[in-house]
Amino acid sequence: MSLIRSGAAFLVHAYTASGALLAWLALRSAWDHQPRSALLWLAVAVFVDATDGFAARAADVRRHASRIDGARLDDIVDFLTYVFVPMAILWEEGYLGGASGLCAVAAALVASGLGFANLHAKTLDYYFTGWPSYWNVIAVYALAWGWSRTTTTATVLVLAVLVFVPLRYVYPSRTVTLMKTSIGLGAVWAAQVLLTIWWLPDVPGWLLWSGLIYPLYYYGLSLWLNVRTAEP
Repeated sequence: MSLIRSGAAFLVHAYTASGALLAWLALRSAWDHQPRSALLWLAVAVFVDATDGFAARAADVRRHASRIDGARLDDIVDFLTYVFVPMAILWEEGYLGGASGLCAVAAALVASGLGFANLHAKTLDYYFTGWPSYWNVIAVYALAWGWSRTTTTATVLVLAVLVFVPLRYVYPSRTVTLMKTSIGLGAVWAAQVLLTIWWLPDVPGWLLWSGLIYPLYYYGLSLWLNVRTAEP
């Protein structure tokens, strides 16, 4: 029985590590100038990231596969899928370029690298500290809305700075406040994002605008929780 549990726990770690393969497939698609395929591979990686935590707790990986640091493995994969590959997509599709674009890429990679290595990046009550490097989402919106190179560069630079600003951001699947609402709206938004990617580059206007509802909710809730925490 112990051997079976250990095997199951290692399979969960392998499931997490499979995100690296998905990142590689997405990167190959980006190099081939197939942004829709690249973003779809990243969407699969997000699904893996969203489900491996539940699997890890169910398999009790800390007990039955303790030689593997699941949190470190998760951070390595997340850096590839949330940071590195999205920057490659934006660059290959011309949304970033030249000296200013290179500075933006450098800012995103360095800031997110330091952010992932920050021991206080996740609080004990399940919040992210600093902007949580959702560069894959930025890539989707840049392509869907057809941002200019200037807009994309400025957005990346501003968000790179926000990685270091100690605001608390909602961890949708673990922050207790309005968790059911966050998960429900997040599920609807995930479907909207998939449709957005599928219909690139001709995304219907209704989908573009309705796809802003959840991000506005997410940042609004995060800001409200920061203000509430700061109140004496």
